[in-house]
Amino acid sequence: MDAARNTQGLIAGTDMPARGWVDRLLPASLRPYAKLMRLDRPIGTWLLLWPCWWSLVWAVERAPGSAREWLYLAWLYALFGIGAMVMRGAGCTYNDIVDRDFDAKVERTRTRPIPSGQVSVRAAGVFLGLQLMLGFVILLQLNWFAVGLGAASLALVFTYPLMKRITYWPQFVLGLAFNWGALLGWAAVTGSLALAPVLLYLAGIAWTLGYDTIYAHQDKEDDILVGVKSTALKLGANTRPWLAGFYTAAVALFAAAGIADGLGWPFYVALAAGALQLAWQVADLDLDNAADCLVKFRSNRWFGWILVAGLFADLLLLRR
Repeated sequence: MDAARNTQGLIAGTDMPARGWVDRLLPASLRPYAKLMRLDRPIGTWLLLWPCWWSLVWAVERAPGSAREWLYLAWLYALFGIGAMVMRGAGCTYNDIVDRDFDAKVERTRTRPIPSGQVSVRAAGVFLGLQLMLGFVILLQLNWFAVGLGAASLALVFTYPLMKRITYWPQFVLGLAFNWGALLGWAAVTGSLALAPVLLYLAGIAWTLGYDTIYAHQDKEDDILVGVKSTALKLGANTRPWLAGFYTAAVALFAAAGIADGLGWPFYVALAAGALQLAWQVADLDLDNAADCLVKFRSNRWFGWILVAGLFADLLLLRR
C-alpha cells in the first residue's frame, strides 16, 4: 500500500502530499494550519462546491434584474468558491479536534496537525472560530433568506463528526451537510426554494453516499481497531452493488430535477456522460486497495465538471 501511495506523491500510509504547494510556498508557521484546512487536498472543497455551482447556474434564469447578468453570476461563483474553501476548512478543523484521539491511532491520519502535535487543541479552536467568522461574513453578502438557510447548515456541520460513533451511516449525514449548497445556491439567486433544488439536494446525498463509501474503504481495518463505524464496514463485501444503487439513485434524481424544471437536451447529454463516469468508478474499483479507492474518490471532481458544463450549455443554448 505504501509503495502505491508513494507513486501518487503522498506521504507513505497517508493521503497527504509529500511535497505539495503548502510545503513549498508557505512559511513553516502557517503550514500546519493550511493542512488543518486541507488546503493541500482540495478535493473536499470541490465536492462541497459542486452542488452550490450547479444550483447557481440552474437558478440564474429565475433571478430578477441584475442577478441575471453574467457579472453577477461570476460574483456568486467566486463568493461560493471562497465560502466552500473556508467552511470545508472549518469542518475539517472541527473534525480533527473531535477525532484527535482516533486520528492518532489510524495510519492514514496519524500525521495530521493535531495528533502529530504541530497544532494544539486550543490553537485549533481559535483557528476554527476565525474560519467561522469569515464564513459568516461571506454569508452576509447574500439575501436574508439565504443567510438563515446557510446558518441552519451549521447543525449538520457540527453533528457529522460524532455520527461515526453511533451509526454505520455517517456518510448519509455527510451527504446532508455537503449538499446543502444545492439549496443555498438557489436561495442566493431567487430568495426562495422550489422542487428542482430539493431534488438536486437529494441527488447530491445519494452521490455522497457513493463516493464517501469508497473513501471509507481506505480506513476499514483501522476503523475496526479504534471502534468507529462507516458504510464501508456495514456493507463490506456487498459494497459494489450498493454503490451501483447509490449512483443510480443519484442519476435518477438529477434527471427528475431536470424534468421538474424543464431543462433541455444539453443537460441530459452531460448527465449521461456523468453516469458513465460513475459506472466506471463502480466497475473498476478495487475495494481492498486503498490507493485505488483514493483515486476513484478523487475522480468525482470530473463528475462535477461534467454536470456544470451541461448546465451552462443548457443555459446558453436553450434558456438565453
